[in-house]
Amino acid sequence: MLDLKALEKNFDEIAARLRTKGVEEETLAKLKELFEEYKKQKRALEELQAKQNSLSKLFGQYKREGKDINELKRELEINKTDIAKLQEIVRDLEAKLKELALTIPNPPDPDVPVGKDESDNVELKRVLEPKSFDFEPKEHWELGEKLGWIDFERGVKLAKSRFSVLKKEAARLERALINFMLDHNRSYGFEEVCVPFMANSTTLLGTGQLPKFEEDLFKVCDEDLYLIPTAEVPLTNLYQDEIIKDLDSPIKLTAYTPCFRKEAGSGGRDVRGMIRQHQFDKVELVAITRPEESDKVFEEMVECASSLLTKLGLPHRHVMLCTGDLGFSAAKTIDLEVWLPGQGKYREISSISNTRDFQARRARIRFKDGKKNRLVHTLNGSSLAVGRTLIAIMENYQTKEGHIEIPKALEPYL
Repeated sequence: MLDLKALEKNFDEIAARLRTKGVEEETLAKLKELFEEYKKQKRALEELQAKQNSLSKLFGQYKREGKDINELKRELEINKTDIAKLQEIVRDLEAKLKELALTIPNPPDPDVPVGKDESDNVELKRVLEPKSFDFEPKEHWELGEKLGWIDFERGVKLAKSRFSVLKKEAARLERALINFMLDHNRSYGFEEVCVPFMANSTTLLGTGQLPKFEEDLFKVCDEDLYLIPTAEVPLTNLYQDEIIKDLDSPIKLTAYTPCFRKEAGSGGRDVRGMIRQHQFDKVELVAITRPEESDKVFEEMVECASSLLTKLGLPHRHVMLCTGDLGFSAAKTIDLEVWLPGQGKYREISSISNTRDFQARRARIRFKDGKKNRLVHTLNGSSLAVGRTLIAIMENYQTKEGHIEIPKALEPYL
């Protein structure tokens, strides 16, 4: 959630950064109007409270000196009534301000490139060269159907469109990839955790999925439960409403979960194949750090995810997202995009984001810093989207005969 104290000091600067993330002028105008009224009424309340303190001291003095206190008593009662009325007004304004703030994204870091959409993202570097084929490489869906690895029709029959069934070596490869990723992440110091695949509304509010993105979530009927869209949600909220006593070193967590998304805003994109599914497997990285350590941990998380792709021999690139392409909670994001020769393009396979204290403020995650309680910084990243990694292996390791070779790194897991 927005830092309302920072907003009070630097409204114009923060509003300018929010504009680059696509926040509409109408929303910013409403936010400013609410904020100005809140500050005005709060100042008036503080003045009345100061007056009440002054009158109370005078009241005590009058009594000690034996002076007439009737007029002063009436003034105290009137002032007390005015304070009660203003307190109600300030509480109401504060509630409206927080309600609006919950729908406003995290301002981007100052060094994030300004842009409207993914076309303005900045490529940072490439890792490994794409393989040259002496034949026309096929897309994963064609390979999957030919080998009997992916059954799209039965996925639709069992559920609906954007569901699929993995069979034969594809099912084994999916399981191998999950174990390989978890072991790799543990070697980077991330503790493995097994979390629920459902979360309540408070948990989803903490990481920013609610209230703004409810339409993209699968809700359990008659329960305050949703299927999780990413393991970031339960992992980050493990420390919801807690004060961490010892945060001398970052808390680093990794988990495998299935993820569930309605893909409400995806329209007709990636209808064919497994790029954009309602249910998919993912191994996630989450870190909880002191503010001064979050940049260093961010770089470590990017390296951890990138080295996974390198071990698998998958060409990929690092891309800094521009302001207009940043996620709701992210202050800064680096995407890893893997090369898919069947499509002849790079496609996102991981997003690593630093949310600064945005999620921590919503989820009330703090740490003990001497005698003070401070908000932590939270970070998250895919490491990796398992289905997309499977797709990348199929397309990059296909043979002219239509078979799929297995990366050496996965041989011990198969």
